[in-house]
Amino acid sequence: MNRENEDVPPQAGAPDSPSAEAPDSLKQAAPAGGDDLELVRRLRAAYAEIRAELAKVIVGQEAVLEQLLIALFARGHVILEGVPGLAKTLMISSLARCLSLDFHRIQFTPDLMPSDITGTEVIQEDRRTGNRSFRFLPGPVFTNVLLADEINRTPPKTQAALLEAMQEAQVTVGGVRHPLNPPFFVLATQNPIEQEGTYPLPEAQQDRFMFKVLVGYPPYADEFAIAERTTGGPQPELKPVLALEEILRLQEIVRRVPVAPSVIHYALNVVRSTRPSAARRDEDAGQAAGRVALPAAAAELIDRMVTFGAGPRAVQFLLLGAKVRALLNGRHHVSREDLQALAHPVLRHRIITNYAAEAEGYDTDRIIEHILESLPAGRGDESANAQFRQVFTS
Repeated sequence: MNRENEDVPPQAGAPDSPSAEAPDSLKQAAPAGGDDLELVRRLRAAYAEIRAELAKVIVGQEAVLEQLLIALFARGHVILEGVPGLAKTLMISSLARCLSLDFHRIQFTPDLMPSDITGTEVIQEDRRTGNRSFRFLPGPVFTNVLLADEINRTPPKTQAALLEAMQEAQVTVGGVRHPLNPPFFVLATQNPIEQEGTYPLPEAQQDRFMFKVLVGYPPYADEFAIAERTTGGPQPELKPVLALEEILRLQEIVRRVPVAPSVIHYALNVVRSTRPSAARRDEDAGQAAGRVALPAAAAELIDRMVTFGAGPRAVQFLLLGAKVRALLNGRHHVSREDLQALAHPVLRHRIITNYAAEAEGYDTDRIIEHILESLPAGRGDESANAQFRQVFTS
């Protein structure tokens, strides 16, 4: 049986797929040439348009939608945790429609197998020659936006099927590598109640997610609007705002946003402060330039309540998310305010607490808040603004 000549069918929504052809209005919206400043303006305009479109079907949840879009433009993945009925699935599918992206949903169940996600090989016989060969049938992971619904309801073996796709943007089946076409965006949902028969995500897999976003109950006014809107006439149609190729260009421009060294030091100090003192200690004092230690009382609390803190990937995601947030808020450089705003979704699933924290009522969000309040605020970062035009127009 021959594996060498097998072809991977084109993905729906991929650049070479007919369904990926963007409407003329989207093509005209893309800025001509390689003007980075124009791309930044387009990013802000597209963000406002997407929020306006989503507001047609999603009431409230402003912070959740902002964090989803930040993760998208930063090329990150997201865990959404909330009780049933909070429109998590609707939110994700609506976002995919606004972005003119292919969307697949996987309902995770205890009997789901890894091949149900990644795809499988089948034996195909050529009727003319009688030769048999393996042919790869791609699974639902071959898409742009993948909703992993109730990901904690399937065993670790199946959960791990997403690891390679999330980290390497590829799937390996039968020793053959099958690349995923960008953009690839995994949105996993979890139910914080009904823990019987569930399989919590291993820490290594949680670390692959950029954000863990908590979806809470809507306030009274929003819930009234939801009841009135969803029990009335037909639901409004969403129009696509961004085409696939334009999303890729906007993702690229985010990486070029300048970050002042003082801001990087602050991000490092926030993340390193989540670790117990034994892990925070520098072996070489010469490597500690820019390090700011927690006050003694705050450090003692971390030592008493935290078993493991966040790793270096948290710093990377914190800075990338802060770059997107800075652009969306009309700034051309990252500030400490951006880092502080995203510290909770970046860090809450990367801190492992112990029984002492549970006994004293400290969850990871409260520990993060304690760290942010304890670290010195530092000086402003306006010096980085002067670098913007030189970086973006070079």
